[in-house]
Amino acid sequence: MAAQRLILVLVGPTAGGKTRLALALAARTGAEVLSADMGQLYRVLDAGTAKPPGAWVGGRFLAEAGPARIPYHLVDVLDPADATDAGRYAAMADPILGRLSAAGAPVIVAGGTGLYLRALLEGLDPLPKGDAALRERIAARIRSEGGRAAHQELQRRDPEAARRIPPGNTQRLVRALEVLELTGKPISSFWNREKPPRYRTRVIGLSWDAAALKERIRERAAAMFPDMLREVRGLVPGRYRGGEPGFRCLGYPEALACARGELAPAAALAGMIRATNAYAKRQRTWFRRQTPAEWLPGDAPLRALEEAALRSWNA
Repeated sequence: MAAQRLILVLVGPTAGGKTRLALALAARTGAEVLSADMGQLYRVLDAGTAKPPGAWVGGRFLAEAGPARIPYHLVDVLDPADATDAGRYAAMADPILGRLSAAGAPVIVAGGTGLYLRALLEGLDPLPKGDAALRERIAARIRSEGGRAAHQELQRRDPEAARRIPPGNTQRLVRALEVLELTGKPISSFWNREKPPRYRTRVIGLSWDAAALKERIRERAAAMFPDMLREVRGLVPGRYRGGEPGFRCLGYPEALACARGELAPAAALAGMIRATNAYAKRQRTWFRRQTPAEWLPGDAPLRALEEAALRSWNA
């Protein structure tokens, strides 16, 4: 069996340049890339998910990096109607990463979905099996009373989880309340347990000044939003209802509201920018607290980032 190489893991906030750096490094090293981004999993949701440019060839998605074509895994593998979570992501990603790692191939994992990365690289927390009927009852209560009331309940019963789970993240809020009902224990009591690493990794983060990142997010959202609006108008209601899991990706709730006439375009874009900034702030906090990484300035020239990342990866 080939000796296992260090896996390079690129983390950081949305709009921070992770995909661009991953492609540049892969083109130089012959590495394959594994996406750890929820939005990139979904087919047909292209305008707002910042997927790498590329195409499916011979059963593989090959991303374009100049003249190079880079195998880029876990892009366009789910329908928007498919639900996903950290466990399902890890179940899809682990065989890919295990195969490449065991073969001694260079691998780059790039993404900003922190729970997905933790599930893949460290394993899942030993949470109880879900109860579909209980989840639906909790979700119905949230639909009736609103997420803020449910979040206030979580604040009383599990303050640590409430700090990590925003009121608008219904999926995680339902799961936290479900675990409380099933076990009588806070979901946070299952977190942060020491687990041996499942892979040998080198983690590099792209760090941004908050004001500079906000400007990048504003510019990217403004460029994306017209195409997102056209995209959702072509999908809803013809093929989807708009309530499917994929449409919870950043910016799509606002695009849907605009397409339905519930928000003016300027208000929808402003809402998308607010939601993206809030998500980026949570990502920055998560990775700083949860992920031991070597941080590089995201606004450095791409070539300088490549050289710094390669030095760290090869050290």
